[in-house]
Amino acid sequence: MEETFDVVVVGGGLAGALAALALARSGLKAALVDAQDPAVLKSKAYDGRTTALAYASARVFRRLGVFEAFAADAEPILDILVTDGSGPGRAPSPFFMHFDSRELESGEPLGWIVENEALRNAVYVGAESSGVALFAPARVLSAEFGEGGARALLADGRRLVAPLIVGADGRHSPLRTSAGIKVSAWEYPQTAIVATVAHDRPHKGVAHEYFLPSGPFAILPMTRNRSSLVWTERRAAAPAYLQLDDEAFRRAVADRFGDFLGDIRLEGPRWSYPLAFHLAQRFIAPRLALIGDAARAIHPIAGQGFNLGVKDVAALAEILGDAVRLGLDLGSLGVLEDYERWRRFDSLALALGTDAVNRLFSNNIAPLRLARDLGLGAVNRAGPLRRFFMRQAGGDVGRLPALMGPER
Repeated sequence: MEETFDVVVVGGGLAGALAALALARSGLKAALVDAQDPAVLKSKAYDGRTTALAYASARVFRRLGVFEAFAADAEPILDILVTDGSGPGRAPSPFFMHFDSRELESGEPLGWIVENEALRNAVYVGAESSGVALFAPARVLSAEFGEGGARALLADGRRLVAPLIVGADGRHSPLRTSAGIKVSAWEYPQTAIVATVAHDRPHKGVAHEYFLPSGPFAILPMTRNRSSLVWTERRAAAPAYLQLDDEAFRRAVADRFGDFLGDIRLEGPRWSYPLAFHLAQRFIAPRLALIGDAARAIHPIAGQGFNLGVKDVAALAEILGDAVRLGLDLGSLGVLEDYERWRRFDSLALALGTDAVNRLFSNNIAPLRLARDLGLGAVNRAGPLRRFFMRQAGGDVGRLPALMGPER
């Protein structure tokens, strides 16, 4: 009833499945555990949302050999237009910020919008073909962390033994709690409403981030003349919008969307989730490393949440690969502290940055509106600064893991 691995990844979401794939491709014997049936995880009904994949994150999927599996369902982001507004139906500020992918030296798009179903299916197929041992549906009852290794006890009595457990078990991570790692956390008075719309006119690969007093309203280009909407609304008001019938909801979207893409039609269900911030005070404990939402959850204002998780995966795979070559214990604090130093400061800086931008823009205070609009215009005119922000949005700044680096 006991099986031995190099690494056990707990949590089969996008970050966890990608971690298992990356670790297996680096030569480690990896196990992936999730409470859900894989058939449910990979269905559209489980998650009909989309992911904004930054261009440096897309390099990871290419190097792991799975990008082509979802390429037909990935729409490149060629431009990003950031504007400020004072309310639905009102003209936006004349000041704006424009990111143009043609300014990138690498020649890559700024990113890709991919439906989560396609992304998850590609990663799971890649993980299975790479020899990842999948335990699903399987629930972890408890985990033990000792000097000789870690053990995950499953509900069916099996024990998975490894030098290291990777916690990819979400924002309410039981592994993080059992390790005694505290979090800094707060809730936003906002709810994200997510939907897909079809429209008459082509979007031409342009993503729009339109700031409204209630929060950002993002229009993200998808394949087949569709766009994904991420509508941030005040938490008190969101239930009323979610309860509208389809036509009334479509009109509410159109009030914010405008008519630049012609008539719009809802496609598929609506999704919603309350917005909150948390950051683990440590990303590691003896024989435990946290990745993805188990390590942090940030405001979706810049679409960076999953991309931070991708960088976690790439950094951890590199550090563990180096440790194997040097004959080091994969779960030792000496190895894991390298991972924490690499990832926690970057996470803290981006988390606090997105929090500050959300607080600055999610209001209708005239002096603040004037200051932020002038700031947008100034950044747009300052080429080097604008290009830095483009690279920041693309995940292409700071110390990059080999999986995320540019092509040589």
